[in-house]
Amino acid sequence: MNAASLPTRRLGHSSLQVTALGLGCMGMSEFYDPAQMDEAESIRTLHRYLDRGGNLLDTADMYGSGRNEELVGRALAGRRDGVILATKFGHVRGPHGEFVGVRGDAAYVRQCCDDSLRRLRVDVIDLYYQHRVDPNVPIEETVGAMAELVRAGKVRYLGLSEAAPATIRRAVAVHPIAALQTEYSLWSREPEDGLLALVRELGLAFVAYSPLGRGFLTGQFRRFEDLPADDYRRHSPRFQGENFARNLGLVRRLEAIAQRRGATPSQLALAWVLAQGDDIIPIPGTKRARYLDENLAALELRLTAAELAEIEAAFPSGSAAGERYAERALRAVNL
Repeated sequence: MNAASLPTRRLGHSSLQVTALGLGCMGMSEFYDPAQMDEAESIRTLHRYLDRGGNLLDTADMYGSGRNEELVGRALAGRRDGVILATKFGHVRGPHGEFVGVRGDAAYVRQCCDDSLRRLRVDVIDLYYQHRVDPNVPIEETVGAMAELVRAGKVRYLGLSEAAPATIRRAVAVHPIAALQTEYSLWSREPEDGLLALVRELGLAFVAYSPLGRGFLTGQFRRFEDLPADDYRRHSPRFQGENFARNLGLVRRLEAIAQRRGATPSQLALAWVLAQGDDIIPIPGTKRARYLDENLAALELRLTAAELAEIEAAFPSGSAAGERYAERALRAVNL
């Protein structure tokens, strides 16, 4: 598949056409195997994505406490044209990277936007998300401040992440929302319980993060010990104890189906997400060019109705063992 042939999808009611598979940049700076961070390889991966015809880059101010935005900014030097750049605000981190809460007050929104523009070395952010909803600030105040950024020319379109249906309705009453970003994959199918229907009713795009189940659906982890010692996923319930073993059984079923198609389990998992609707845009993350190429090849994998039914039978909704986040992080979603 050459650059010109990469399929695109409309980003909600916006004027933006984005590559059907975006690139999540978080793991380039934190959380997943941090001892193996390689800035040069990350920039090569970013450039390869752009060279292949990809245009949607997803970052956030909290990834690496700003380092990820700086990395993306360096990679985009001289290559800004045609790139749809998405970033987020909302998580507050302390001087040592500790998570200290969520903020959505107007002053914080303005401060975060200016800081992100500086780190990214750009004049405008194409898609600006509230990363998590602040339960102590009315969504009307937060989105109202975000709307001011649009009017100021600092932001083109607005998004929400992990917001509840009632919050989304209140937000769109203040200003148009182009996209909702929420976790969605074969093992995280909660959006099917009404959220996807609401997004479609309101005409938003659905940006699916962690479409490979934080890497578990790739099949590369066979034992808990395969996770690096300092990897964030060691604290994820689905990677622990009996949950790991049960979830590995699901992945093995996926592998068997993928093998018959001459595909990898990653490609099958991404093709499944892509097949759930033309308004769904997965943003798998990787920091290595070889995995990027593998992911992009999923765009060529068309699943038949029979294959989708087989995947459903092998990996039905709700079959993943364990919560998708640890308790503290889980309290910050669907607000």
